[in-house]
Amino acid sequence: MDKIKIVGIIGSLRKDSYNKMLFNASKELIPDGVELVEANISDLPLYNDDLMENIPESVKKFKNDIKDADAFLFVTPEYNYSVPGVLKNAIDWASRPYDDNSLYGKPAAMMSASVGMLGGARAQYHLRQSFVFLNMFTINRPEVFISFAQDKFDKAGNLTDEKAKEIIRKLFLNLVDLTKILESGKDIFNRI
Repeated sequence: MDKIKIVGIIGSLRKDSYNKMLFNASKELIPDGVELVEANISDLPLYNDDLMENIPESVKKFKNDIKDADAFLFVTPEYNYSVPGVLKNAIDWASRPYDDNSLYGKPAAMMSASVGMLGGARAQYHLRQSFVFLNMFTINRPEVFISFAQDKFDKAGNLTDEKAKEIIRKLFLNLVDLTKILESGKDIFNRI
């Protein structure tokens, strides 16, 4: 693989979201030979199978933005012990129709930032459940939970926690390694 393209999907629409800050900070922590781009989910309508006959332009753009991804990075807050509705909605659009599932068989990593103590852990566990059905391959370690996020970013949105940066670098290295392994054996997905 010449260059690995990781598409980031952020589960928060808030302009000053800590998860948006976390994604932006991650751009400086990726290894050489990796491109990290964001797929915007803010314009997606609520998933409705009736819209499949005339797919909205925002959905077409989103699916086009993610179709060539070698891997995915999901950066999400936790709402009510789970993933935000906007993120679940984006996953539903990305995975349908089933013969045009942009997520199938792809590697994925997760991160979350929260002002609470658990740092979004429960949202990540729910994401993993969805990824099992989508036959995605998730990085298990390291887990990146930025707890008490209000203390880990400066006023300009820069991540100031050096330990967190180190863990994020390791996450990316593992995602790159898994992406290369899966690429070398991609024909196996034709049998699953």
